[in-house]
Parts: sequence; structure tokens; C-alpha cells
Amino acid sequence: MPSLGFLKKKKTKDDLSSPVTSPVKGTFASPTSPTKLSHTTSATQQKEQSPALSRATTAASAAASQAPAQSQSSSTTTTQSTAQPQSSLPSTGLTPPQPAQTTQDQSKSAEPMQHQQSYPIQQQQAQPHIQQPQQSYQQSQPYQQQQQQPQQNAASIQNLINQPSAQPKNPHDSAYMANGAMEKPKVVANPVRETKGKYTLQDFTINRTLGTGSFGRVHLVQSKHNQRFYAVKVLKKQQVVKMKQVEHTNDERRMLQKVKHPFLITLWGTFQDSKNLYMVMDFIEGGELFSLLRKSQRFPNPVAKFYAAEVTLALDYLHSMDIIYRDLKPENLLLDRHGHLKITDFGFAKEVPDITWTLCGTPDYLAPEVVSSKGYNKSVDWWSLGILIFEMLCGFTPFWDSGSPLKIYENILRGRVKYPPYVHPDAQDLLSKLITHDLTKRLGNLHGGSKDVMQHPWFAEVTWERLAKKDIDAPYVPPVKGGQGDASLFDKYPEETEAYGSMGDDPHGRLFPDF
Repeated sequence: MPSLGFLKKKKTKDDLSSPVTSPVKGTFASPTSPTKLSHTTSATQQKEQSPALSRATTAASAAASQAPAQSQSSSTTTTQSTAQPQSSLPSTGLTPPQPAQTTQDQSKSAEPMQHQQSYPIQQQQAQPHIQQPQQSYQQSQPYQQQQQQPQQNAASIQNLINQPSAQPKNPHDSAYMANGAMEKPKVVANPVRETKGKYTLQDFTINRTLGTGSFGRVHLVQSKHNQRFYAVKVLKKQQVVKMKQVEHTNDERRMLQKVKHPFLITLWGTFQDSKNLYMVMDFIEGGELFSLLRKSQRFPNPVAKFYAAEVTLALDYLHSMDIIYRDLKPENLLLDRHGHLKITDFGFAKEVPDITWTLCGTPDYLAPEVVSSKGYNKSVDWWSLGILIFEMLCGFTPFWDSGSPLKIYENILRGRVKYPPYVHPDAQDLLSKLITHDLTKRLGNLHGGSKDVMQHPWFAEVTWERLAKKDIDAPYVPPVKGGQGDASLFDKYPEETEAYGSMGDDPHGRLFPDF
């Protein structure tokens, strides 16, 4: 079995860490890295956003596909494409992947796997000069991808990196194509208006789009004051209200302001104008974990373990604050410039001390208690962790179906999981204890809580204290070569043509009092 950097040190076996790169309040020397956005679409509308968006799905998506329950969130499905395997089992020496060019023209596998999108549009990481850093960030850029069940000899992460990125065939796929000029969003040159937050649009220079969604998009911006780069998530108020996501949007801001953790995105501030909501976040340069997984097809056991361990620490922190995340998936996991994870897109995060009934999330990752419209608690995040680990190890989700989301829900309720022969026995044992309908047996939901997950034999080599400090080298370091503000690892999108910052009637402003 291949070894990783965090396995080099014999005295700590499976150490997982690297230097902390989170920005520090009041300082401008700490590195920042880009993030992506997430969004939701109506259950009756198929997603019409750029293909680079992730598979997230909203509660309404689930409710629309199935009779059990209805929710305020709506969803759209997307398909995910994986690169064809090129060699035998992946090695641990990871070489940087080619910068992403577009998401629409991905190679299609024989057995595509459809995913649905969740509504919240996450944004990139940034660090403005005025506001105190509040670590949490959202961003899920659902990719239209086709997911296939990889062959047993999966492509190595090294080979995945050397594969050329597909060029967009449709001129609308990218505003950066040779035959298309990039048009940056227009900023209305009105006098600085009073806003609900500490920033205004005039504080930033908009550079390019990092991701798009049904409610808006995420832009890479540069502060005119400290010259640092940030990701600004722009949400159209009219769309948020139309899609009945007002509560989720306000929850997203509130959750992001509460959390501060090395593996969670940071929110620096918010503001609004008459038409849009703005969220200033960290810019995470390394792109989505989903992009890396899509190119490599599946991860070696130690690599999947590294990422799963960092997610476990983040969930442990969120649950300690009575916050359920509810949208765990590769699209919402960003890689910083050192290869460590940042969880983004808090559109479905909610403070729940006891139980809740909202139907929301991504179909492939929904726990059976959510699908069956029963009350649920933090246990749903541990189920999703099991699905995430399965997908990282196998390249596909256990309940995927090429048909409608309803088929996926039926598979989830049936609960039959088939493990490929190459899945490590310890990993299979952990998955069987996470992906289980019996809440009295699901790890993370028992008396020991998250400690039961951390103490499982599959994680035996992990030195959790060192990992929490990022004191271990990541198995893969993104090829960020252009310095801060390098967005080459993000897919390209047509630029927004609608003006931002306009003044006028604001019929929805009262619905977002904290922005």
C-alpha cells in the first residue's frame, strides 16, 4: 500500500498536517486560497448554470422528487464526469494537476453518475481590512459531471494531474476563450451609499468569476485598501426570495460568523445594495477536492484517510456548537495552497440543539431519516461522511442511480451497499458503521460521539493533535504558481453583464436585516 508524507514519521505513524494558512485578523501576510460557490435551483427546473457547478441539491429537490416531505429549498441535478484511468493503483507522490479550463466539456464515462445541486452559493476566501475575521466560508460550485464506476486499476493522482484539461466547445462555456472577450461586471459609479455592513462594492476591484449558481455568482476581487484578494459571493435578492431561501441565506451568514476553525472557510463581512447581497470570504487558491477526485477517478486509501480525517475534525467542531452542516460532498471541500481542506458553502448549515425536519441536501448524500421525512439530528453528517469516504475510495457514491433522484432515494431507503474488492477491510468496517440505518449503531451518534469515529481502526495511524494544527504534510499540494490571486485552478465562466451597486427601490431589503 502506498505511503504518504504523513506516514513518514515512524513515531507518529499516520500524521496528517501542514502549516496553518488561515488569514489572521489585522494582518495581511497570511496566505489565502480560493473557494467555490454553491447554489440551488427549483426542483422543477433542471439546472441551467455553468457545468462547473457541483452536485449539491436543495431540500426542495428532494421533496419534489419524492412525496414524503416538502421544504423551502429547491434543487437541480448535475452530472459528473471522471477522467479515464491511465495506470494502476495511484501512488502517493502527487504531482500538480493542469489548471482547470472548463467544466462543460468533460469526458463522459460509460456509467455516468448524476448528482443534484444545493442552493447556497459559496464564495471564495478573502481577508478585508476593516472587519474582524470570522472563519467560515461557503462555496459549492456544482459541476455538471458524469460519474462512472472506476475500474479496479484506477488512474494515479500523478497521472490525473498530467491529463490535459478539456477545452470548451461552446463559446458560452468560458469568457476567457480566444474568440471571446471577457466582460467584467459593471460597478455603477454612484456615490457610496449607506449599507448594512462595513464594506461597500467600491472597496473592491472585481477581477473574474470563480463560480456561478442559481442565485448569483462568486467573484475574485481585490481590496483597494490592503491589496489582498478575496472571494465575494453575490446573491440576487429577487432569486433568493423566489426560491424561498431567505431563511437559509440568513442562517448561512449567521453560521459563518459564529465559526472559526482551520478547516472551515472564513467570512470577513457582508453588505447589500438594492438588488444583491454580498458576502466577503476567503479566497482559496487550490480549487475543489471534487476536481481532483474527478481527474484521479479515485483516491488511494491513505489519501482518502487524510481528507476524511480533516473533515472529521471539522464536523466534531461544528457539532460541539450544535451546528449541523447537512451538505457534505467533494464540491464543498476546497484545497488551500498547502493541500489542506476548507469546508465551504454553509447554505444548509443550521444550529440545531435537538432535532429538525427540513428536507435539504444533495440526494446522493442524504441520510435515510432525511429521505423518510423523519426528525433528525447531527447523525446525518456522519452518514454523509460515510458516503464521502466511499466516493473518495471508489469514485462513485453507493446509492447512485442514472435515473431520477427518486431512484436514489429508493436505494438509500433500501440500504444495500456493495463494496468493491479493493476497499481496505478497515475502511469497509468503518463505512458499514457510518452508512447504517440503525441510529443506535451509527458511529458519531453514539455515547462517544465523534470520538468513536476517530478511534476506529481505519484512523489508527492518525495523530489527531498534529492534524488539527496542520502539522503534517498533505498528500497533494495544488500547483499555485501565480502567487496570491492565482485562480488558474478554477473553471472559467462567462462574466456577469448586469451592473452591481445600483441604487433604487429595495422591496426585499427588510428580509435580510443583518447584511
